Amino acid sequence: MVFGYDVQASLAATAQLVNTLPLLSDSGDDELKTMTQLDDFIRENRYSGDRTHSAAELEGVRSIRESLRALWTTERTEDLIELVNGMLKSSRALPQLVRHGPWGWHLHATTDDSPLADRILVEAAMAWVDVIRSDEVERMRICAADDCEAVLVDVSRNRSKRYCDVGNCGNRANVAAYRARQVSGRLRDGE
Repeated sequence: MVFGYDVQASLAATAQLVNTLPLLSDSGDDELKTMTQLDDFIRENRYSGDRTHSAAELEGVRSIRESLRALWTTERTEDLIELVNGMLKSSRALPQLVRHGPWGWHLHATTDDSPLADRILVEAAMAWVDVIRSDEVERMRICAADDCEAVLVDVSRNRSKRYCDVGNCGNRANVAAYRARQVSGRLRDGE
């Protein structure tokens, strides 16, 4: 495993959250407009801690998505480190060892009563600390499909993941390559 289970889960959740942005979502719409969508995201990604279920909480989480996307689009390591440190500092991160639910011992850097957006932001930043420290930034990518800008986390053994999980980018690329081979074969055979 490239990253610990908690880091891998956090990176996947962060990518999923970023990919709810209208520019990146499969539907082309904002996929985090309602409290139900937020509740589903929180439940699916097993975030712990207090919730207010308020419009402010929803807006808080919506407002951090662009900052989180910058983790994937920042090219210089020094700038990435500055971004991660800024996220930790602005949320007053204070790492502590915790255990809850199905998770073994892992780090939280905020308290359970911190605003949800702060908890998500800090968890993402802490995961990126591991990414940077292990020199695995190249595993954090933008989808290779020409018409997609979604982010992805490549935890494959051979670092070969190229397409996101948002749409069917990988399938579409495979079908296009197959069709191109078929056309090329027919042209070569003189059809």
